Amino acid sequence: MRVIFLDLDGTLLGEDYSPEKAGPVISELTRRGYEIVINTSKTRFEVEYYLNAWGLEKPFITENGSAVYVPEDHFLEDVVRDVANLRRGNHWVMELGRPYPEIKAALDEMAGEYGLKYYGNSTLEEVMAFTGLPEKLARLAMMREYSETIFRWKKPGFEWELLKIGLKTTRGTRFIGVTGNTDKGRGAKALLPFYSSLGKVESYAVGDGENDFPLFDVVDKAFIVGDLSHPKATNISSIEELLEVIP
Repeated sequence: MRVIFLDLDGTLLGEDYSPEKAGPVISELTRRGYEIVINTSKTRFEVEYYLNAWGLEKPFITENGSAVYVPEDHFLEDVVRDVANLRRGNHWVMELGRPYPEIKAALDEMAGEYGLKYYGNSTLEEVMAFTGLPEKLARLAMMREYSETIFRWKKPGFEWELLKIGLKTTRGTRFIGVTGNTDKGRGAKALLPFYSSLGKVESYAVGDGENDFPLFDVVDKAFIVGDLSHPKATNISSIEELLEVIP
């Protein structure tokens, strides 16, 4: 069984955030028998939007490894229920991160000193300007559950202050994510045993940012879109090129 973890921003998605461009890649990976898992900094509401667009009902990982969502009946229920700590709709959920209100409260205390702008202190219009998201997707992105994204800062030092209170910062392609003590790799490690219960697994990952590095560390084969370097990852120019270099 081949399981492939896919990042969204900068990997499957272009600057317009449309799901259409990646549709053929998703279809081809499915045809080849890959189990697709979205592993992203985005919220579950955003991920559900894209999964619906691609006609997928698969497990996914949100907010930089903060939560793992598994559709009911995707694996044996007893296996999932042993480790998943709650249900949301038709998904079992493993919570690995910290609740969003805790993270926002910490950022609110230092926002003035460091000039921080993030979802929780930005208007819808500001979020659209910072991210380039269309209004519908910006609204979904603002529905945070476990993390924040810092769009702008006026001076350094806030990352150390967050670390002192047990919060983790991770640099993506453009912004800085703030989570509890988790990352995309931890999310993948929590999910992979479910697939292993079904048979031997060969794991893949594709991403484009430093926040994907922990994910690359826990899979068998990793690919990085763009020019960043990671000792385990092979560089590719685009998600379309991936189809040329994997079986």
